Amino acid sequence: MRSGIGKRLVAAALAALLAAGLGLLGGCGAPAGTGGTGGGGSAAEGDASAAATEFPVAFCTWIGYAPLYIAEEKGYFSARGIAPELTIIEDESQYAAALYSGSIQALGNVLDREVIHFASGTPETVAFALDESSGGDGVIASGDIQSVADLKGRTVGLDKSSTSYFFFLSILEKNGLAEGDVTIEDMGADDAGTAFLAGNLDAAVVWEPYLSESNTREGGHVLASSAEYPKTIVDVMVVRSDFAAENPQAVEALTAAWYEAIEFYRANPDEGNEIMARGLGLDVDEIADMASGITFMGAEENATFLDRSSDSGIYEVAERAMKFWQGMGVIDAPFELNDFISDAYYRTPIR
Repeated sequence: MRSGIGKRLVAAALAALLAAGLGLLGGCGAPAGTGGTGGGGSAAEGDASAAATEFPVAFCTWIGYAPLYIAEEKGYFSARGIAPELTIIEDESQYAAALYSGSIQALGNVLDREVIHFASGTPETVAFALDESSGGDGVIASGDIQSVADLKGRTVGLDKSSTSYFFFLSILEKNGLAEGDVTIEDMGADDAGTAFLAGNLDAAVVWEPYLSESNTREGGHVLASSAEYPKTIVDVMVVRSDFAAENPQAVEALTAAWYEAIEFYRANPDEGNEIMARGLGLDVDEIADMASGITFMGAEENATFLDRSSDSGIYEVAERAMKFWQGMGVIDAPFELNDFISDAYYRTPIR
């Protein structure tokens, strides 16, 4: 899926921000404030958009965030009096500083990375969940590795600055292994996939196209995927705490528009894929392949996942991530999850 940011990068980004000001939204991919049909809604919305609440919403080029373009194109934002500026920022090391500064007011990102940001002082709150990986991420392995237990003593390639690290060590823990039982080669997911296919690694933590291509190496196969380890790689929408406090109706509107976009996509997947492909600047086939490995989270899924009483909901995942990153020395101390996750928005009805 997507790369992430460690504590030292958060601190460096914040320091750079305070020293140099706010010009943070360039990134790779689309320029700041752009993406797909643009951040202000369609021309057909006319004067209605002029009175709408405008705010930048950032994310990287990933299918999990792309229904925002459906909400934009179908008028779900404008109908609710908001005009989010959909902004692509590929460099995730900018995320914490952009939120901290107010250069962006909302961000789509992986939950375990936002645990890091919040613990490092970013003033944010989780409003609702976007999607979870349900087969789009996995561990590929050589033919002589037929179980997770077989990874003991082997060399695995993965990106330790990304959610792949959290995902992989979660798999090890659930199978009675620890990080010290394997040798991790720290590298980007593309490099790990390429090295595995070339026979230079015993295993690698990757996503497409490497999952599908794993069998091009003799004996290569998908050892484990996120479909078998649900509620581990989850994308969420976070908003600046002060923006949410001052504009609760805008956060509610963003939530409801997301829910309506997911309903539209489920009823019209082909058209939805076309809209998302235009927004992200990808081919429709790429979008369809990406979508096959995730599960979007609409109103019904959020009602379950953000329920405080759930044993396998967002609080459990965030708690697990918090303990994990504290154990890795990335965050210093645990924090109160109720300060990080809001239950004020996910119940917003589609109206």
